[in-house]
Amino acid sequence: MRKEVKKVVLAYSGGLDTSVIPKWLQDEYQCEVVTFTADLGQGEEVEPARVKALELGIKPENIFIDDLREEFVKDYVFPMFRANTIYEGEYLLGTSIARPLIAKRQAEIARITGADGVSHGATGKGNDQVRFEMGYLGQDATLTIIAPWREWDLNSREKLLAYAAEHGIKIEKKGKKSPYSMDANLLHISYEGGILEDPNAEPEESMWLWSNSPENAPDEPEYIEIGYQNGDPITLNGEELSPATMLKTLNELGGKHGIGRIDIVENRFVGMKARGCYETPGGTIMLKAHRAIESITLDREAAHLKDEMMPRYAKLIYNGFWFSPEREMLQAAIDSTQTYVNGTVRLKLYKGNVIVVGRKSDDSLFSA
Repeated sequence: MRKEVKKVVLAYSGGLDTSVIPKWLQDEYQCEVVTFTADLGQGEEVEPARVKALELGIKPENIFIDDLREEFVKDYVFPMFRANTIYEGEYLLGTSIARPLIAKRQAEIARITGADGVSHGATGKGNDQVRFEMGYLGQDATLTIIAPWREWDLNSREKLLAYAAEHGIKIEKKGKKSPYSMDANLLHISYEGGILEDPNAEPEESMWLWSNSPENAPDEPEYIEIGYQNGDPITLNGEELSPATMLKTLNELGGKHGIGRIDIVENRFVGMKARGCYETPGGTIMLKAHRAIESITLDREAAHLKDEMMPRYAKLIYNGFWFSPEREMLQAAIDSTQTYVNGTVRLKLYKGNVIVVGRKSDDSLFSA
């Protein structure tokens, strides 16, 4: 039995799935649709989403496009990196950490517009459906959650295109379609599908979009210095940068030197193994640098206890529990260790490697 909904806030990218969803929601639920597009530094223009939403009949006052880049890095990425978070030994949680912010903003827009429902375009077989929905529940458990992929029979690209054609929904053809399913934000870009469905098939070099291969990276190393305050990177080579600018700049440096590529098979919360490839150049540099500054400023037992807590913390983020009391409890413990994590770390970037070559701090516990 479908619950009656008057107005729904949809997480809207302007891609094929979310271009079809507004019409489907209007038809199936007879409801008003509000679209929300987040700029998390995915590298694509977000304003075209406004034009597409207008073409779909969405009222101008019901179209929200927000630049969340600084909030994303300051309030989500940085707290996660204070814990040196890494899932199953390799994954830096680039997709996982973005979903709670999108869900939080959707719930806020629901309050602003008087909406009683929220919706997302995540499929019924992945983790993102759980992350979005746990995020909604963590903000406002009274909102009705609509997950079209678990309800409709438009379960292929061909069916979605046919539905779009039948209802006069324009789908832009952007040259040759990538064989991969990709997700990007300021922290990373991910690749799934295509030949990656075979865990024994090596990715094609042309797949990687953000980084040089280590073989093609510069033959000369590059030295950088990151300054830390209370566990967060605040300066690069002596220049103070905003959180989003810091990560963007480190991405460019890491990408240039072939840093941050991984190819993993991960255990999903929904009960399957999935092969994915990721590029996280700036995050890879930040993880190495943070551990280096902690090595001279953290008490031994505090450092060891942090390392014991980290896998549990990583699992909570991966599984969508960012707004849970236990994640907040762990965060408070982690943050309490960062008071004296201040100083600078010198790094050498060279052909896929991040090499720590120096660290200093006025709060150092190291004694010669």
